[in-house]
Amino acid sequence: MDLTYTDEEEAFRAGLREWLAVSLPKLPPKPDPLDWPARRAYDTTWQRMLYDAGYAGLHWPETAGGRGATPTQHLIYLEETEKAGAPYVGANFVGLLHAGPTIAAEGTPEQRARWLPPVLRGDEIWCQGFSEPDAGSDLAALRTRAVRDGDDYVVTGSKIWTSHAEVADWCELLVRTEPISAAVPKHRGITWLALPMGAPGVTVRPLRTLAGSAEFAEVFLDEVRVPVANRVGAENDGWRVTMVTLSFERGTAFVGEVVACRRTLARLAAAAKENGSWDDPALRRQLGLLNGQFTALWRLTQWNVSESQRVGGVPGIGGSVFKLRYSHARQELYDTAARILGPDSLDLDHEWTLDRLSSLSYTIAAGTSQIQRNIVAERILGLPKGR
Repeated sequence: MDLTYTDEEEAFRAGLREWLAVSLPKLPPKPDPLDWPARRAYDTTWQRMLYDAGYAGLHWPETAGGRGATPTQHLIYLEETEKAGAPYVGANFVGLLHAGPTIAAEGTPEQRARWLPPVLRGDEIWCQGFSEPDAGSDLAALRTRAVRDGDDYVVTGSKIWTSHAEVADWCELLVRTEPISAAVPKHRGITWLALPMGAPGVTVRPLRTLAGSAEFAEVFLDEVRVPVANRVGAENDGWRVTMVTLSFERGTAFVGEVVACRRTLARLAAAAKENGSWDDPALRRQLGLLNGQFTALWRLTQWNVSESQRVGGVPGIGGSVFKLRYSHARQELYDTAARILGPDSLDLDHEWTLDRLSSLSYTIAAGTSQIQRNIVAERILGLPKGR
C-alpha cells in the first residue's frame, strides 16, 4: 500500500496553504467566545470566504453542491486549516456536519437545492432538536408530537440541549407522528422535519453552561405548523434517517478537533517545560500517553473518512469507537492542562480553563459513553443485548 501523497495532493496542499496565508489576516478580530450572535457573524464570514474560494463543502458530493474531494484531500484540508489556526465551523456546525450531510444523503433534489447552498455560503444556521427532558440517552422515547393537517404537520412539545437555537434559522427536528403502542415500538413512528425557527409558536429559552455561555437552549413548540414538504425521508421512517445524522455526528464531525487537540498537546508540553512541571516524570508519561492516544485517533479518523467515502459518504458504526475514545482522551488532555497550569487553571479568562469545562460535556454530547459502549458491544462485537 502506497501511503505517500501524490503530486496532485501535494499541489492541493500548497494551494490551500497559500490561500490561508493570504485570507486569514483579512478576518476581523475574534469575538467574545460567550457572545454567540457575534460568533455567528464571525463564523459565517469565514464560511463565505471558504465558499468564494471553493473550499466550502470540500468533501460533499457535487450533487449536493460540494467539490467531491477525495478523502485524502479532505484530511489535508483539516490538517492545514488547523495548523494555520483557521476558525472551525463554530455556530454552523449542525448545518455543515449533521443536517447538511443528512439532507445530501436522504433529501430530495428540491430539498438539496433549497437548503444546502445557504449552508455552504454561511447564509443560514441550523440547530439540532433531538433530545427532550425525558428522552436524552433514550432518544427513541421522544414525545414531541406532529399531527398531519393537510399540507402541514402541527407540532407540539419541547426540546432541550438544542445547540445554537438562539442564533439558528432552521432546526433538524425529530417528532413522533405515530404514538407508541404494542403495534408501534418506540423506534418507529418518528419523523425527521426541517423546522423554520421563525415560525409562530416557537419559543427559545437559552441555557447557561459552566463557562457562562448560552450555546444550548430549550425550545418550546406550541402548535407550530411545519410544511410536509419539509420532511426528510418518509413519514415514520425518521429513526433510520436519524441514524444517518448520528453517524455523521459521531463519525466525522470531530475530525478537525483531533488535529486541534494534538496542537494543544504540543503547547502543553512547551508550557510544562517553561514552568518547571516537565521535571515530574509522571507528567511526562501522561503527556506521552496522550500523544499516543491522539496519534491513534488521527489514524482512526483517516480510516473513518476513507471508509465513509467508500460506502457512499455516510460513516459507519466505527464512528462510535472514535467518539467513545475521543471524548475521554479530550477530558484527560484538559485534566493534564490543569495540572500544568496549577492555580491558573481556575482562571476563567484562560483559554484552557474554558476548554476544560467544555470537555466535561463530551462524554454526554452526541450520545453518552454508555450508549457508545452498547453500540460497540452489540453492533461491532456481536455481543447479546442486555435484558
